[in-house]
Amino acid sequence: MLKFVREAFRDIKNTGSVWPSSPALASAMTKGLSARTGKRRVLEVGPGTGPFTKKLLKDLRAGDHLDVVEMNELFCDSLEKNILAPFRRSHSKIHVELHQGKIEDAQLDGNYDLIVCGLPFNNFPPALVRAIFKDLMELLVDGGELVYFEYAGVRVIKGTLVGSKGKKQLKEIRGIRRELFKAHDGRQQLVMANLPPALAVRLRKATASIGAERALIR
Repeated sequence: MLKFVREAFRDIKNTGSVWPSSPALASAMTKGLSARTGKRRVLEVGPGTGPFTKKLLKDLRAGDHLDVVEMNELFCDSLEKNILAPFRRSHSKIHVELHQGKIEDAQLDGNYDLIVCGLPFNNFPPALVRAIFKDLMELLVDGGELVYFEYAGVRVIKGTLVGSKGKKQLKEIRGIRRELFKAHDGRQQLVMANLPPALAVRLRKATASIGAERALIR
């Protein structure tokens, strides 16, 4: 807990929070995994100290594959030592791999059934937000799900604290969110049992046939 708070204050832009996510938010973020059958491929981006990671690991079964991408070196060390290495020792039939670095630079095979993302998109330049979402959606299988979260009312609150340039960026990010909702059957779930309350946002990648139909409509 203290490690997370210390790192959050040191690099608030990339951490996005000064308090770890709650078990309730972790459940909302990962609930799509249980609906998947067969061998499942999962990607987690920006796990921090691992509240979502722990929930994902509980729901994995033999034959599943989990990739975890985290840029913070201290968080990576903590994840590997306290969570991932102990899990591997007792679950030899589940592949779990940690990648240190930015998601833009990670070498991943793709074909993920579920991507769980903890990145603070409202802190990033709109061009980077758009690029990351594009890359993540391309890593999903048809019908796969991308889940990310943001704090309830974050853009409204942040808009009162930034200048005109910051307000413009937040407006662009809000526009990107609307585009994603429209293109990928967006849904959201309000989680009050989190500090602060958060929205778990779900995007589903269209199947090839549906994607082709949408392209024809455009």
